[in-house]
Amino acid sequence: QVQLVESGGGLVQAGDSLRLSCAASGRSVRWYGMGWFRQAPGKEREFVAAINWSGANTNVGDSVKGRFTISRDNAKNTVYLQMNSLKSEDTAVYYCAASQNTGYLPKDFTSWGQGTQVTVSS
Repeated sequence: QVQLVESGGGLVQAGDSLRLSCAASGRSVRWYGMGWFRQAPGKEREFVAAINWSGANTNVGDSVKGRFTISRDNAKNTVYLQMNSLKSEDTAVYYCAASQNTGYLPKDFTSWGQGTQVTVSS
């Protein structure tokens, strides 16, 4: 069983940047897909970004494309989400997720962190 702990959230102004981190423990995730999702109040959970085991391939949601970048450091068992040009509509709880295989489509993710709040003021 893998444990995922997110960090790096906070309150920022529109146009600012933030970098979220997700540290995995319990087992290595170096061979598995990793991703980020978010959920705003009153809305369904939304796919943000995902990355394959090597970091060579990524998927990014349409709403954040060109602004958010996902990356990973397998030596540190950690995944990152770099968020630039933040908008008020990016306000949400951001969740890290891990798959149990090499897949990194939204349907592949089975383990979840507790989430970190990101609030963007306009």
